[in-house]
Amino acid sequence: MGRLSELLGQGRVLVEEGEFKQALPLLREAEALCADSPELCLLLAEVLVEEGQTNEALTCLRRGQKNEADNIDLLYALGDLLLAAGQSKEALECYGRIVGLDAEEADAWVSQALVYVSLEQPQQAEQACRSALQVDPDSTFALNALGDVCDSLGKETEALSCYRKVLELDPEDAQAHLNLGEYYYAGGDLAHAEKHCQLALEFDPGLTFACLTLGNICMDLDRNEDAVNWFQQFLTLEQDPAAKQIREEVAAVIDGLNS
Repeated sequence: MGRLSELLGQGRVLVEEGEFKQALPLLREAEALCADSPELCLLLAEVLVEEGQTNEALTCLRRGQKNEADNIDLLYALGDLLLAAGQSKEALECYGRIVGLDAEEADAWVSQALVYVSLEQPQQAEQACRSALQVDPDSTFALNALGDVCDSLGKETEALSCYRKVLELDPEDAQAHLNLGEYYYAGGDLAHAEKHCQLALEFDPGLTFACLTLGNICMDLDRNEDAVNWFQQFLTLEQDPAAKQIREEVAAVIDGLNS
């Protein structure tokens, strides 16, 4: 067990530093010693996701969760990966198990809401967000999610209130700035939309859809050169396979603006 602890310790440090390739051989060696260690399964799955090996990451998490069915960290990781892979119902089961184990897990309620959104069940999503806020009224994760759900349900005033409360709690919350940017853009307030999208990128340069919205804003303002630059930034940053259709549409818009 001494060697296993040593490998896990070294692997954990490398993962925290973002050195995933260097962590992988250490975690593989640890896997040979104890394949179903919950800590190993969590670390190895994170590395495998970064290396693009999602299916093996899922297998790894399921192995750990089978050995320790009530491990909340494993359930979160498995649920998040299942949701990202489009396996919404299985993800919902993971989050539901978490709140079954501990109803005070606000993030699990919000994660359930995200699944309901993916299943186009906004009323259930709203209820899950409100359950989260009963546990933690200042959860920015829950407030951002509730704002999105309310916006989709036509409850625009409450959506705006949610986003503003997030920024009262954390003025540098990039997601809330993006949400406000998209809210104002949908309402035709391009000046405020541009301001909040730029702030979103200032606080999180990897927030790709802020680039997309900024491109749309500039195009609406006939600032075509700026629009092309923002759209190109979007294409550079957004590499999620699930965004393939959006990427193709954006590339076609760029071609049209450049012609």
